Amino acid sequence: MGRLIHFEIHVDDMERAKKFYGEVFGWSFQDWSDYAGMPYFGAVTGEESEPGINGALMQRQSAPPETNQALNAYACTMGVENYDLTEAKIIENGGKVAKPKHALPELAWQGYYIDTEGNIFGIHQPDENAK
Repeated sequence: MGRLIHFEIHVDDMERAKKFYGEVFGWSFQDWSDYAGMPYFGAVTGEESEPGINGALMQRQSAPPETNQALNAYACTMGVENYDLTEAKIIENGGKVAKPKHALPELAWQGYYIDTEGNIFGIHQPDENAK
């Protein structure tokens, strides 16, 4: 099997993207630019003992996604403990709603957002009472 082990989020403004993901999800970053030969910051998304993967923010190498363009890449979804609080942080830090909060009946709350760099991502709060 090919298990997902790393992700890369393409960004136009590295400092803005680091601020967004740091403020919203509490990620920390390590400068790996010398290794990558371009602006590239490793993203530590949680403790090694927790499920999940780490990734990176990398300098975008082409035009950003256009507004209202269909998704033509992977969408990463972050697990959150409090959907509404996380959504508020997303909006406060310059993100926008792409698909509003909706129930995955008896499983979770799910929604999609656009980060400060024009990328779509999801958030997911498990809740067996979601309807």
